[in-house]
Amino acid sequence: MQDGFIKVAAGTPKVKVADCQHNAEQIIELMTQAQAQGVQVLTLPELCITGYTCADLFLQDTLLHGAIDALGTILMASQGSDMVVAVGIPLHYQYKLYNCGVILQDGRILGAVPKQHLPNYAEFQEVRWFQSGTGLSDEISLCGQTVPLGTDLLFACEGISGLTVGVEVCEDAWVVNPPSVALVQGGASLIMNLSASNELVGKAQYRRMMIASLSARLVCGYVYSSAGEGESSTDLVFSAHNLVCENGSVLAERRLAIGLTVSELDVSRLTYERQRMNTFPAVSGAFRRVTFRLEKKTTTLTRTFPSAPFVPSDMGDRVARCEEILNIAALGLKKRLEHTHAKTAIVGLSGGLDSTLAILIADIAMKMLGRPSSDIVAVTMPCFGTTDRTRDNAVELADRMGATFHRIDIGNAVQQHFLDIGQSMDCLDVTFENGQARERTQVLMDLANKLGGLVIGTGDLSELALGWATYNGDHMSMYAVNASIPKTLVRHLVAYVADESTDARMSTVLRDILDTPVSPELLPAVDGKISQRTEDLVGPYELHDFFLYYMVRCGFAPQKILRLAVLALGDRYSEEILLKWLKNFYRRFFSQQFKRSCLPDGPKVGSVTFSPRGDWRMPSDAVAALWTAELEKLG
Repeated sequence: MQDGFIKVAAGTPKVKVADCQHNAEQIIELMTQAQAQGVQVLTLPELCITGYTCADLFLQDTLLHGAIDALGTILMASQGSDMVVAVGIPLHYQYKLYNCGVILQDGRILGAVPKQHLPNYAEFQEVRWFQSGTGLSDEISLCGQTVPLGTDLLFACEGISGLTVGVEVCEDAWVVNPPSVALVQGGASLIMNLSASNELVGKAQYRRMMIASLSARLVCGYVYSSAGEGESSTDLVFSAHNLVCENGSVLAERRLAIGLTVSELDVSRLTYERQRMNTFPAVSGAFRRVTFRLEKKTTTLTRTFPSAPFVPSDMGDRVARCEEILNIAALGLKKRLEHTHAKTAIVGLSGGLDSTLAILIADIAMKMLGRPSSDIVAVTMPCFGTTDRTRDNAVELADRMGATFHRIDIGNAVQQHFLDIGQSMDCLDVTFENGQARERTQVLMDLANKLGGLVIGTGDLSELALGWATYNGDHMSMYAVNASIPKTLVRHLVAYVADESTDARMSTVLRDILDTPVSPELLPAVDGKISQRTEDLVGPYELHDFFLYYMVRCGFAPQKILRLAVLALGDRYSEEILLKWLKNFYRRFFSQQFKRSCLPDGPKVGSVTFSPRGDWRMPSDAVAALWTAELEKLG
């Protein structure tokens, strides 16, 4: 297991009903294919050794003995492989028959887990043949081995922290209180479900939703394998619906075809999620633990990772998400405007992306309040680096919205301030830049006092992560509506408004703002064009948002983040460039925490925020030595 990933598969063989040796051959073929692909945990369907649809043949000793012989064949074929395999078989124990999942590895049967909830409604009649395994805890002799049998079994991997496997069978997952709940409380991070779920109109969608949501509620990996072709079609059809889910996400899915469904579960992320959730229960319950070992090897990744994790990849989802985010942010601002009895909302409008989003949110909030857009005061404050393009876009945007507009040239005020402190106009250093940013904030704050207004912050989540804000300049406001919106998402939100607007001139100006290079415009323009491009200085925001998500939201280490970045962004950036900006991200992230420790109020709209009163609490003087050392080892 590398970087916490373990390769898993759900497999469906093409069975013949009651032909156990044929089924064993098909199972062995799937095992061979899985091993060739590096699979470490393989789940096969319910009663796949006999076929699920044997009906009264389950009561025939010939079938039961044939199933045990076939299990022995499968067991022999597993020798020499450390892959953990779950196969379905009927087992006789003390005059009763149990529908079991048998877990085996390298010629050894680790345990047998009986089904607890037997459906006996509609098309199902399992009580006719099987006994519920609820409460069963014993040992049986199976294929010449003494094997633990019961519903109290967990299979713990030695040498891989956090990997413990629990087993449930088909209907067990559909009940009000699934066995997987207790298994997870006992420490299971991966649930294997051996299933034979027949196909009905609409059932696949429900099944997918159920398994995905179960993995989310239990913060676990869930590998679901269902019976398929070859089962009796006398009354039912089985579609081989296989699913690999992780904490609510469907990583891989396959229907209407026999074979393997392969993906990789991130066990380390599941561990991280569980430890950060104080409501997730500590390990409890009286379970027997059977240990096994897996060979430590590189896990080749087949699952994909989005290059923009904060942005939905599906366009339909993206539209809905943009509308939701705008409304959440606007509702937060609406409440603050109501509470403070603010007469106006003051926005420093630069003609850039962030201030554009802020004023769009302010406009939505005003509409929610039933107030005119003229209650928004848009203030443009040109200075030494302001270009005609951004200034004109700010003017046009305010005009199209109907906001009250102020143009206040701060050049003279900044020059007087520089004279007061002895700053040369020829010294284009950080003082030259930050003096302008702080003057703009002073103007906005004083205007807010004069007009009975509230200063709306424009800085976004990505800038806060990098500390790309002037302390007590654009770093400060009275309510920061963009504070938990990363730059990649800011762009999509503005594009969404441009797409939805019925005002052609509004759409045009928004699209030009989207095409404008991201810049604080604090250094003098060159030939009338922006001379200071943020992404040339700190790195591309699409990279930093990727790093930010996996470091803060997922708790990944630098090595793992770089590996995923190569997979997700390697077609656009070399590994050398990715590592360069990753190092810069960590350096800035640790050194700039002091700015995040005293942020103004602002609404949380996504899964990451840096409010010291909300999700993120970090000492401003924390040392980055451990992270830096790991980065240096990477190159």
